[in-house]
Parts: sequence; structure tokens; C-alpha cells
Amino acid sequence: MSVHIEKVPYGGWDNCYRISNDEIELTVTSDVGPRIIRYGFIGKENVLCEKADQMGKTGGDEWRIYGGHRLWHSPEDKVRTYFPDNEAVDVKIIQNGVRISQPAETTTMIKKDMEITVKDKGTDVYINHILTNCNLWDIELSAWALTVVAPGGLEVVPQETLDTGLLPNRMISLWPYTDMNDKRVRWGSKYIFLAHDSKAKKAFKIGISNTDGWAAYFNRNNMFVKKFSPKEDMLYPDYGGSMYETYTCDFMTEMETLSPLVLLGPKEKIEHEELWQLFDNIAPPKDEKEMDKIAKEYITG
Repeated sequence: MSVHIEKVPYGGWDNCYRISNDEIELTVTSDVGPRIIRYGFIGKENVLCEKADQMGKTGGDEWRIYGGHRLWHSPEDKVRTYFPDNEAVDVKIIQNGVRISQPAETTTMIKKDMEITVKDKGTDVYINHILTNCNLWDIELSAWALTVVAPGGLEVVPQETLDTGLLPNRMISLWPYTDMNDKRVRWGSKYIFLAHDSKAKKAFKIGISNTDGWAAYFNRNNMFVKKFSPKEDMLYPDYGGSMYETYTCDFMTEMETLSPLVLLGPKEKIEHEELWQLFDNIAPPKDEKEMDKIAKEYITG
């Protein structure tokens, strides 16, 4: 088995790169980006969301979500964060994958790169997110990796279970529009369950101190897993401890991992890595006991 990389059209864009082995395929855009627009089993449905009315578009100064997977820098700000990634990016083929490079943003002078590699066999995908400070002064930021997954699924995020005695062992950040009584969310003792609902009128978002370093999304009889390496002794965005955030609205759910906040000097960079995995023929868990079994067998070992 080996990894194949080829230039293909996809979703209305002429210049995409398909990275595949004998089991999974991943598609990266180069007409816009940096963006991963597809991940899934070969010939099967896309795990990632595709915003139909934006597919194939390029240019313009309006920010578009497109769908797929993108790289931002936190904390979120309307001007700083929503720099349009509507222009072509440089794609360099590397061993078992590609490196996508965007010119420095003209508003922030932060440069975004992604290195994406696929194993010779299996479903593992490694994504290294790189932010470089191209300013002449220091900038404080966090690397923020956002995966927009297809609608209709169930997300499961582990909660901290460490016994810290009289001290708190977890934190949850809530946004002004977040309703803790939202019917889409179920607060378990070990996990948080978040169901996507295309009929929901309000958005919902939380941030948590996910020291387990993973989250799962069940959809179309598959389980998509995002893994990352949390740094427990460092400060994170959004009240200091949001290692993982999730957002859902009518057309998608977003799975978001963050790096610690760092002060980047001129020409310095920060790297933040994720591991993606995909498993088929797995039904969503009905309760925490079922999720324990799934996590032990497929995620935590």
C-alpha cells in the first residue's frame, strides 16, 4: 500500500489535491484556502460539511465558511479573525502529503500553513497547523483548528474525571447565545453529548478544558475522531482553559481544538497538531456506558 497524490477538480474548484491510500481520501483546495474540503472512506460520503452555495467560489472580500477544515488564530475578533481566505494558496507535495501555504494576512500579518500527511494504510491523518508572526512586533495568539462536520450527527466530548478533592477539576466557557437548557445538549457525568439539529433556530457554543485530548462525531454509521495534545500547565483562550470548543447551528457542527496562548515575536511561529481517525459501522452511543465501551475499544485503548 502507498499514498497517492493527484491534482483533481472538486466541488467547482479546478485545482484541488486528492491524497489517498487504499482506504481513505482527503481533498485539499488550492484555489482558496488553506482548506481541507473532504475526508472520508474512498467513494463514500464526506465526513466534512460542504456549504453548497459557496462551493467553487473564489475571490472577493467577504469571508466564507465553505465547510471543511480551516485554521484561525484566537482570541476571536470580527476584524482579526474573519480575514477572507478566498485567494489561491501555494501547495507543495511532501512525503505522504502536502504543505499548504497562505501569504501573510494583510490585516494581521500572520501567515498560515498546514502540513497534511496520510499513513500508507489505515485512516490516520496528521495535520500540523503553523502560524508565523510576520510583524515587527510581538503578537499574542493561539492556533485554532476548526473542523466543520456534516449535519445530522452526534458529537461526544469527554469531561475531566480526575478527583481533585475540594478543588474544581474542570471549566466550561459559555457564549452569550448559549442556552444551557438547549435540547441539543445532554450533560453527562463523564461526557457531553451534542446532537445536530437542522431545525434549530439558535446557535450553541461551549468551550471546555478537554485534558483527555479527543472528541468524536457519529454520523452515517461512522465515527470521526479528532485527537490533540493539551498542555495542562499553560493558559488557553476564552477564560483561560478552553482547550476544546464546539459550535453548532442549523447547517453544521464545528469541532475546534486550540493551542495554548503564546506571545510570538517577529518571525516566530507556533505549531499545533491534530490526528484524525475514521471508523465505520459504529452506531452512536445511547448512553455513557455505551460510550465508555466505544472509547476504550477505539479511542483511548
